[in-house]
Amino acid sequence: MKGWVNARFRVLAVLGRLTGIDVNDYDALRDYLAKQTLVELVLTFEQIEEIIDAALPRAAHRASWWDSLRSPQERMPQREACLAGGYVATRQPDGKSVKFRRLPRDKRKPREDHEAD
Repeated sequence: MKGWVNARFRVLAVLGRLTGIDVNDYDALRDYLAKQTLVELVLTFEQIEEIIDAALPRAAHRASWWDSLRSPQERMPQREACLAGGYVATRQPDGKSVKFRRLPRDKRKPREDHEAD
């Protein structure tokens, strides 16, 4: 099954480059997190892949890829999605899951309206 997901992701990535549609989109993760009421939750990489309906890149196994507070000037879509969903993300020591900790309301990033251009 994993091979099929990775092959599907590669095909979608090529189509995205040809059509200009961003297929590496973390809006589904943002929306999932925004609906959560827990102060903290842990999701495995597999659960995150189910949420976003795509395979995570190899870089997702690095702690720095998830760390929402590290290098805030470096905008990365997965970090932005977590912050917009109201959570700070930290990869767990097991290297296979991510802990999401809810931000206080005054620290949350406002959702961008993509239709207002």
